[in-house]
Formats: sequence, structure tokens, C-alpha cells
Amino acid sequence: MNFLAKIPFVDLLGMELVSCEAGRAEIVLALRDELTNSWSVAHGGVTMTLLDVVMAHAARSPNQPGHAESPGVVTIEMKTSFLRAGLGRLTARGTLLHRTASMAFTEGSVVDEKGELVAHATGTFKYMKALPAGGRRIQRLNASD
Repeated sequence: MNFLAKIPFVDLLGMELVSCEAGRAEIVLALRDELTNSWSVAHGGVTMTLLDVVMAHAARSPNQPGHAESPGVVTIEMKTSFLRAGLGRLTARGTLLHRTASMAFTEGSVVDEKGELVAHATGTFKYMKALPAGGRRIQRLNASD
């Protein structure tokens, strides 16, 4: 299954979208050495990125009751609790809890290959049709390299 938007960082990490529909999303990631911290477990940034992306996909998933397909979203706020070290194949699941015309309130979790909870998060996302910069700033920075 393809992600709802091209996200080069997600491609770099190697995430795979398993499902995304009706306010729910699931993403998996096979942990590799380069994604670990000094303790050889999932780096917190990798875990938080999984949570951010899965919650964003739940927020803009197709077939939400009473809503047409959503435009893009940007993260407004995210709170993450880490419960144990992430090892092996990680699975992230996100759920849309509530939606308004401009905001989405979500929660997500990451479990390891044994099904044990690694981290939990809540997130608030703003629906947007486009970013004000429209990607021009990134293009200008790359052009000066």
C-alpha cells in the first residue's frame, strides 16, 4: 500500500503502510542497526516518527464517516510516553479520536514483535491544503549547494 503523500524521510527509514482507512492506520518498520541508539534499541526519534506518521495517516484516512477525503495535515502537538525498549519489527497503529473542520485529535501506539507496548502518544493535527512556502524554501536551499 502506498503512503498518502510522498515523505522522503519515511522512505529513508523504510516504513511500510499496512492499512489506512476510516480513521485508522497501521505502519510497520523492521528495525535496522542504523536506526538504533547507543543501547542498540530503537532510537526515540524513530519511535516518535512512527507515531507521528501513523497518527497523521489516521487523521487523513479515506472513508471517514461524514467526511470526504482529507487534505494534508501538519503536526500541532504530540505527547509521547516510552514504556520499554523497541526491538525487532515495530508496528505502529493510529486512531482518529475526534475531528473538526480544521483539527484532528489522535492517539497512537507502537508495539514490538512480541506485541508488547513500546510507546504511546496523543497528537493534534491541523488540516491544510498546502503549506504557505509551497516547498520553495527547500528548493532554494538545494540550489545553493
